[in-house]
Amino acid sequence: MNHQPISEPGSCNRESADRAEVTLMCEVRQGLAPWKMVRLEDISQSGFRIAWLPEAAVGRPLRIRIPGLQMLTADIRWQKGKSVGCSFTEPLHVAVFEHILRHARIDGPISR
Repeated sequence: MNHQPISEPGSCNRESADRAEVTLMCEVRQGLAPWKMVRLEDISQSGFRIAWLPEAAVGRPLRIRIPGLQMLTADIRWQKGKSVGCSFTEPLHVAVFEHILRHARIDGPISR
């Protein structure tokens, strides 16, 4: 698992965020749309990047269900190609972030 700071155009305060490359299968939904399975590709305490989300609407709230955690709320901040960058409404507690990383490291890809 690789931790590194990254910067993405249109992102908010991501330059200093520690990001971890992961591969987690999660469920997301915007508004009342049906839940969709997506691949989470990196995560930090402040946000995450998913591989693809059809009909993503930048600036709209998004709900994400990461297996083993309560449902979280985020906003889509940018879309580049098929990748979609999101920021959590409330940053993850460091213990929750580390739990996700440990779970991904021990079990490999997480699916529901």
